[in-house]
Amino acid sequence: MLHPIFSTVLGHPELIADHAANYAALVRQEASEAGRGIVARIVAGVLAVGSALLALGLIGVAVLMGVLHGSFHWVLVAVPGVALVIAAICAWMAARPFPGYGFDDLRAQVEADLRALHEAGDRHERR
Repeated sequence: MLHPIFSTVLGHPELIADHAANYAALVRQEASEAGRGIVARIVAGVLAVGSALLALGLIGVAVLMGVLHGSFHWVLVAVPGVALVIAAICAWMAARPFPGYGFDDLRAQVEADLRALHEAGDRHERR
């Protein structure tokens, strides 16, 4: 007598094909979620570096203008301050803990399938 998985594969190959297609869709969905999180963090990191460099340049210009004119004006602090705030926000977004798209749904599905196969095998052996 054949193991239940073999009789299923031989008797209903379309079920196995559907199951494999569903696994592929689940992998694609989980990879897409993980990819979006990684891309968002990379973009935030690039923006943080760019904003920090812009702030550094604006600070240098503000110092030069302040020394050249011999006076202080609030704009000399506000303009580089905006770039620093943007850099800080982007750096925070890039450094946040990773949400952990660890393919949890895929792992749970594989475990459920293995459990079902073991149970079918145990029932088959008891016969």
